[in-house]
Amino acid sequence: MYKMILTLIFVASLHAEIVDGVAVVIKGDAITLYDVKKEMKIANIDASKATDILIRKKLEELEIKDKKIDVSSTEIYEDIKQTAERNNLSVSDFYEAVRNANGLSSSELKEKIKEKLLSQKLYSSIAYSHVLEPSEAEIKEYFELHKDDFSHPSSFTAIIYNAQESARLQEKIDNPMFYSPDIQTNEQVLPYERISPELASLLERTPLNSFTPIIPDGKGGYMSFYIKEISSAEKGGLESMRNQVSNMIMAEKREQVLGDYFARLRHNADIKIIRMPE
Repeated sequence: MYKMILTLIFVASLHAEIVDGVAVVIKGDAITLYDVKKEMKIANIDASKATDILIRKKLEELEIKDKKIDVSSTEIYEDIKQTAERNNLSVSDFYEAVRNANGLSSSELKEKIKEKLLSQKLYSSIAYSHVLEPSEAEIKEYFELHKDDFSHPSSFTAIIYNAQESARLQEKIDNPMFYSPDIQTNEQVLPYERISPELASLLERTPLNSFTPIIPDGKGGYMSFYIKEISSAEKGGLESMRNQVSNMIMAEKREQVLGDYFARLRHNADIKIIRMPE
């Protein structure tokens, strides 16, 4: 009897701790205070906005489950393979490039790819059939209203450092005066339009007079770019940006449909707000 009372007290205490840590309950699934605080920190937003984002994510997860949407390991690998090929890298080199550039392990990258593919399938089941391709008038109007969104550096002047061992390159990055015959250098002007989107993004994120993270060079070695100069931004004309403009319009239309869909879902869902972070 004494043991039973102790067990009941322990269970009650444990339940209280769990409830104290819960911020929102959606259809029986919990969003914790930790989740909310983490989202606030990552997105630099207040508790209310963070909670709205997490509720939307949770509703998406539940919809994926209800609709029995799944992504196979083959689909994940094919997506990674295609991205690697666009960058002239093997899959193993691509994994290493992502790890060096973003700090993601191969398993973390696969998980992010899975999340992306699941979202695409969910969106396809909800929104794609409701979205019409933009007309020529829509494309022209959108481009005129968002011209600044379609500007980018015209080119990067960079010194490209190559070596067979990443440790050698790291020595160079840590000490720019370091010299080794194992490291080859090649200064190039890299036009924005002629490099892959992934490389362009990496170079744009790198401050002037700084090295990029070390990435595989696609030939069994490693490379890092030292950014010497970034040419002034240029705005692409409508013809060169037509596909990008169309894709952005479609994305906004899809999000509008999805936003309406999940707003109705949220209105009808069993959602309990327990408490917010102080």
